[in-house]
Amino acid sequence: MAKKLVIKVTAGADAPERCSQAFTVAAVAVASGVDVSLWLTGESSWFALPGRAAEFELPHAAPLPDLIESLLAGGKITLCTQCAARREITEKDVIEGVRIAGAQVFVQESLADDTQALVY
Repeated sequence: MAKKLVIKVTAGADAPERCSQAFTVAAVAVASGVDVSLWLTGESSWFALPGRAAEFELPHAAPLPDLIESLLAGGKITLCTQCAARREITEKDVIEGVRIAGAQVFVQESLADDTQALVY
């Protein structure tokens, strides 16, 4: 089993089931002791902002704010640099603990030893 998991989520409210699956898998992995790095790209970028996750609704799914809280407590959440720029999101705008980084960091994390990368 990979010791590290890098998950890139590209979907947000536009594809709620895919979005929820990514956050759920990431949170379950953290709870299982896996080193998790979740990347917010595309429409999921909005969930880096305070209060935005509370607006997300999907029946029979764990609340997104709870999943984000568990990820920040035991893993990493990164907002894509270009995605942030396109949405005029800056470091001062994001939830405490969310970092902004680019493709080079994503590639480094994804290609590290004992790492599995997933894209939703």
